[in-house]
Amino acid sequence: MNMKTVFFAEDEPLARDVLRDAIYAHPGLRLVGEAADGASALAHITRLRPDVVFMDIQMPEMTGLEVLRRLDYLPQIVFTTAYDQYAVTAFELHAVDYLLKPFTRARFAAAVARLLEGPVHARDTLDSALTHASAAPARLERILVRDRGRIFPLATSEIEYMKADSKYTVIVARGQTFLVRIGISELEAQLDPARFVRIHRSTLVNLDFVESMRADEQSQLQIHMRDGTVLGANRDASKILRDMAI
Repeated sequence: MNMKTVFFAEDEPLARDVLRDAIYAHPGLRLVGEAADGASALAHITRLRPDVVFMDIQMPEMTGLEVLRRLDYLPQIVFTTAYDQYAVTAFELHAVDYLLKPFTRARFAAAVARLLEGPVHARDTLDSALTHASAAPARLERILVRDRGRIFPLATSEIEYMKADSKYTVIVARGQTFLVRIGISELEAQLDPARFVRIHRSTLVNLDFVESMRADEQSQLQIHMRDGTVLGANRDASKILRDMAI
């Protein structure tokens, strides 16, 4: 078996742990690096020139598609994302495979089998596909959440606010709290930016559920939610929110 050098780009800690463990466990792969944002991924991939890249599509600073556009060579690509609407785009880009998070070890092994057998596509083929694949995806209208053994749809318009909690995201909606295994950055990328605002690295609020905003002693806004919760906005978010006021 020919061993492939591997790099992965993923901004969520839980997904990074899963990918790292799976790559280390596979005898046909050798991990040479990882990154948590698009800009770092581009720099490391350009320097390391791995055979294979596991690429998250939505990342801070630069998307996976933008990283591919700027590479001067074409590694074999496996896209990873929590949203199945990217599947068509991934195959239009001639990705070897597409992993929908959270994925099983068996699903990962199937992707690697394709990697070890599949050819590397020509650069001009990728450039042509990228030209037609840069349109923004549709906004997320609902997600499936778990609650006491049930799984049910939750409209994103009902979400009051979200907070990152280690490797999970806490969603507050309908007067309840739900814990989901999707990173807050991935959720934010699919939500309406006119409604949802990132007020802190770990907090996203739905402006429809904000009662008022008041400045504290450091001139940073305190966000008072309708349910009585008070959430602190950082300096950058406070400026953005003030600029939005008319």
